Amino acid sequence: MSNLPEPAPVVRLPDGTYTYADHLPTPLQPAPGPQVVHQHIHQAPPDRTVQRIALGSGIGAGTVAAGVYFGPLLVGALTAIAANLALLAFLATVLVWGVHTVIKSVGGPDGQQAAKAIGKARRARKGK
Repeated sequence: MSNLPEPAPVVRLPDGTYTYADHLPTPLQPAPGPQVVHQHIHQAPPDRTVQRIALGSGIGAGTVAAGVYFGPLLVGALTAIAANLALLAFLATVLVWGVHTVIKSVGGPDGQQAAKAIGKARRARKGK
């Protein structure tokens, strides 16, 4: 039976209870030389406003987790949608300008006169 571990030493405390000796706190000993402090400086932590509000109102950890996970996801999705809409608006503007330019140049004097007539009709309808 030499492969078994040594039994843990048990001591009796002054109050009469027993405890394991290897769990007793060791006395604090001063460091022999100057102590080196390793400090890591990171960015500021993210804003925890949503989490604080959720925890303060007693909603729970599920709401905090959803805010942490879905908040940035929602911002990313809305940004992607806005970028797509901006691109579509730009393309529509370019296409309308191109069609207008082509019609004006191909139509000759009749096309220019028709464009003027349409402009006058719009202005007249606006005024009414």
